[in-house]
Amino acid sequence: MPCPPSEAQLPLMGRLYRNDLSDGEIRFVDVTVASGLRATGYGMGVATGDIDNDGDVDLYITNFGSNQLWVNNGDGTFSDRTVAAGVGDPRWSVSASFFDYDRDGWLDLYVGNYLDFNYSNQQVCGNEERPDYCSPLHWNVTRDRLFRNTGGIFEDVTEKTGIGNFFGNALGVVAADFNGDGFEDLYVANDSMLNLLWMNDGEGHFRNTALLAGAAVNADGHPEAGMGIGVADHDGDGDLDLFITHLSRETSTLYVNDGRARFSDGTANAGLAQTTFPFTSFGTAWLDYDNDGWLDILTANGGVLGSLHPLAQRNQLFHNDGAGVYEEIIPGNQNPLAQPRVSRGAAFGDLDNDGDTDVVISNNAGPARVLRNETGQNAHWLGLRVLSNGRDAHGAVVVAQTGNGSVRRRVQTDGSYASARDPRVRFGLGSRDTPISIRVYWPDGTVENWPELAIDRYHELEQHHGNTLKQ
Repeated sequence: MPCPPSEAQLPLMGRLYRNDLSDGEIRFVDVTVASGLRATGYGMGVATGDIDNDGDVDLYITNFGSNQLWVNNGDGTFSDRTVAAGVGDPRWSVSASFFDYDRDGWLDLYVGNYLDFNYSNQQVCGNEERPDYCSPLHWNVTRDRLFRNTGGIFEDVTEKTGIGNFFGNALGVVAADFNGDGFEDLYVANDSMLNLLWMNDGEGHFRNTALLAGAAVNADGHPEAGMGIGVADHDGDGDLDLFITHLSRETSTLYVNDGRARFSDGTANAGLAQTTFPFTSFGTAWLDYDNDGWLDILTANGGVLGSLHPLAQRNQLFHNDGAGVYEEIIPGNQNPLAQPRVSRGAAFGDLDNDGDTDVVISNNAGPARVLRNETGQNAHWLGLRVLSNGRDAHGAVVVAQTGNGSVRRRVQTDGSYASARDPRVRFGLGSRDTPISIRVYWPDGTVENWPELAIDRYHELEQHHGNTLKQ
């Protein structure tokens, strides 16, 4: 539970670091003061998206207390637009997602709220000798919020869309089209309660189908301590699967999609049960760390129940053998993954533009770590920034014809745990050294093709600049 910060440490603030990449070296510069950002809330996480369609990435910061929307002015500075935009949710928010649920060209906002907790109703569990945190079930749950973007100003549509029909204690949130109907749905990982699968009917309403769809509980029928979310087509069958991180002694859970948004628990068959059982995991994502064309998994680990066990744990990296079975890569002593930390958020992206995925991990009671990938550049790759009307095309599906067949990637910044990621998509090509043809399925339902793109570099694909295809 949050604890009041020491008066001597005030004011505490979120920080903004600009990546001044130089000669392939990652160099971060603290530009918080110059940017005008005043993230002085009790910060939990961040979501990114261009809310006013001006081509600049804006920031939504979730807090224990009122959230903040910082709009990018395009000159290196930000303006606080929270009140004017109507998105200052006062609840305890953790993860959020920008997505266009009604396909009107404006990014809407889903905010996942955790517990009805405040300093006056806090509790201590355990005993006098071993006090500990309490289960989230000791507090009342609260509602998530859905805000519809009407052109830079947001309308609270929680009730009219059906989102207000269910309560939960959300920690992870991701938007994705799970049944392939062209409209983005939502998956919410709840802590110790049934998860939520909000299916979008395309007419402005959502229906929670998680229980009947097999995505609310694990194979034993038990709800788990849902925290981080990974979403991708992990098995190459053309639909989106889910990977959810949990407490130790629960395992992380792999939900395999049958293409109709019906899921089965594939954790054990994928080799992920025994290896994740001892760990408490938060941030996560599928990433092709070695650019062999198959999606691997990384989890940021750290305990929460500290009276009997140490909180610090090593992070984990799982290699996909190409058949959807994962083996943990046990790091050597000098590998930063082997160093125990109390890790929470994990943000994924190519920080040095060398074609592979790097990771930034936040840690409790310790500095963030920047993990630079030095493996992926041993193989060929193709990188894309996919834009619609000048902004990142959240929800677009990009298909490449590679040596592994038809490979799909999504444009997204959400997922993981309380983190935002690089919206660019990358395809690992292994030893393939010939140009690649790309097909983009845009959020508005149109399809375009780009033939014979050169590899080992990034390309910028703008909607209406490719070859239009009929579906």
